[in-house]
Amino acid sequence: MDSMPPVVQLALEHRLPPKIDYGIAFIGCGGIVNYGQIPAYKASGFHMIGGYDINPAAAEQTVRAHGLEKVYRSIDELLLDPRVQIVDIAVMPWVQKDIVSKAVEAEKHMLCQKPFSDKYSEAVEMMNLAKQAGLKIAVHQQFRWSSIIQATRALMLEGWLGDILDVQVQVSIHTPWDMWPWLANQPRLEVLYHSIHYLDSLRFLFGDPTLVTSRHTKHPAQLARGETKTLTVCDYPNGLQLLIAICHFDWSPALYSLFRVLGTEGVIEGTIGTNYDYPHGRNDTLTFTSRTRPERNFSVTLPRKWIPDAFYGPMASLMEAIQTGGEPVTSANDNLGTLRVVEAAYRSMNEARSVSPTEIIA
Repeated sequence: MDSMPPVVQLALEHRLPPKIDYGIAFIGCGGIVNYGQIPAYKASGFHMIGGYDINPAAAEQTVRAHGLEKVYRSIDELLLDPRVQIVDIAVMPWVQKDIVSKAVEAEKHMLCQKPFSDKYSEAVEMMNLAKQAGLKIAVHQQFRWSSIIQATRALMLEGWLGDILDVQVQVSIHTPWDMWPWLANQPRLEVLYHSIHYLDSLRFLFGDPTLVTSRHTKHPAQLARGETKTLTVCDYPNGLQLLIAICHFDWSPALYSLFRVLGTEGVIEGTIGTNYDYPHGRNDTLTFTSRTRPERNFSVTLPRKWIPDAFYGPMASLMEAIQTGGEPVTSANDNLGTLRVVEAAYRSMNEARSVSPTEIIA
C-alpha cells in the first residue's frame, strides 16, 4: 500500500478549538518567530496583533514583514494592551521568568519558548505563579505535532505496533551553530536545546522513564562551548529502552535523521525531515511493516513539515484549555517532566551513572 491508511490521515488533520480569535502578541521577534510561529499561526487563522523585541529593529521588521498591527516599544506597553490575551514568549530561557512574572501580573495567558527554563527550580516557580493566578501557561514543544510523531501515536493507539520493544532516534547532521551566536556560547547545548524535542515527544508517546543514562562529547575543533554529540538511553520498568543518538558535526554527504519504533506486531521506520536542511527541511517519511498482516504495510512521504506546520499545535492546545478550563497538552506542569529528564541526562553525564528523573527536585 503506497497511500496513508485512514487512521494516519485522520491523525494528521489540524484540529482547532471553537474559538481562535484570541489576541496574540510576541515578546521576542527572532528567527523562530518569523519562520515558525507566524507562518503557522497565519495558516490557522489566529489573530496576531504585534510584537516587542529588545532590539527594536527586529520587532519593526517582523511586524512589517508579516503585516501585523503594532510594534510595542516595551514589555509593559504590550502587557497593558487590552487586546492582547495570549503572550507568546520567545526569549532566552534565563530571562523567561521575569517576563512570565510580569505577564501573570497583567493577567495574560502564556505560551513560553522551550526550554521553559535552564533552571528547574525557576520552571516550578513559573508554573506556580500561573496556577495561583488562574492563568494558563504552556511550553512551545511543537515537535509533538510533527507528522512523524502524530502518525506514530495513531498507529500505536490502533494497536498496529503491539507492545513496544525498542525506540531509536538517530541523527547525524551538520548544525550551523553560527545561526545563533548566543546559543553557541551556552555551556549546556545539545540536550537542552535539541534533544529536548525528542525527549519531550517520546515522553508524550511512551510516558516517563525511570532511569536516564547519558554521555556527551564535542568535536575537538568546535567553537561552540557545549556538547554537540550525545548518546542518551531512557529505561522503563517494562524493559523498554529508548535510544537518542545525536551528532551535530557530520561533514559527510551521508547525513541521516532516523526514527524507528519496533513493536511486537509492527515496525515504523521513518525520517525527521527538518534536520536535513534546517530550517527549510524536508517532509517526514514513514514506512510501516506489519509482522503478520502485510495488507497493512505502507510507505509514504507525510504531508506538512515540522517547521512551520507543527507550530500551530501548542497555541491551539492553549486556546482549547482556556475555553474548557483544562490543561494544555504541553502545559508547564507537563513540561516539568521533560525538564526532569533533561536534568537527569546532565547529572548522568557529570556523575557517570544512571539517574532517575525523580531525583530532580526544585
